[in-house]
Amino acid sequence: MSKLTKNQKLALSKIEVGKAYSLKEAAVLVKEITTTKFDASVDIDVRLGVDPRKANQMVRGVASLPHGTGKQVRVLVLCSPEVEAQAKEAGADYVGLDEYIEKIKGGWTDIDVIITQPQIMGKIGALGRILGPRGLMPNPKSGTVTPDVATAVKEVKQGKIDFKVDKAGIIHTSIGKVSFTPEQIRDNAREFIQTLIKLKPSAAKGTYIKSVYLSSTMSPGIKLDTKSLEETN
Repeated sequence: MSKLTKNQKLALSKIEVGKAYSLKEAAVLVKEITTTKFDASVDIDVRLGVDPRKANQMVRGVASLPHGTGKQVRVLVLCSPEVEAQAKEAGADYVGLDEYIEKIKGGWTDIDVIITQPQIMGKIGALGRILGPRGLMPNPKSGTVTPDVATAVKEVKQGKIDFKVDKAGIIHTSIGKVSFTPEQIRDNAREFIQTLIKLKPSAAKGTYIKSVYLSSTMSPGIKLDTKSLEETN
């Protein structure tokens, strides 16, 4: 087992063992315990009381973070020629169709989000084995398969995130950067949690949100008080 660095020991010393922090407290603390020289991401991990193996307990959705993610999201729009100009005007980084499909077949995946139109999905299906494992496959549920590609591009650029529970019943996503103010981190986290609460499957019994941790890149996790989160506090 590797030894803790001086910074890691300092970070851990600031977290009270066994304490569940309010979101307001955690948003301040996560900035204090981050020692990276780069602008680290602020992440949230939520353990849900669901069984993802059952279709009626799958949790997947999108949240529009009020302060964005702090990341430069690279968007590829695969669309018909008549809407290319709209996609570019909306802020898409790459716009086209056949040439980008060929690039992806050749291994190019230097993008964060792919948006397309319903009628184009037939052409993209063959890319599933490349895009699927990377979480890049367009999906109607995440709003990335839509007739209105321009609006979808704007939403993604402004801070719309797509999330999905994993096999262990955990959702992990980034909700901002350490350079954000505590208030911005709190607002983004609250919006994400409230979106998650609305997605509770009717088939899920017992405690829905079992635990929530806030952390930054390479920092220890800060346990949040789940009761205060469900009360929108």
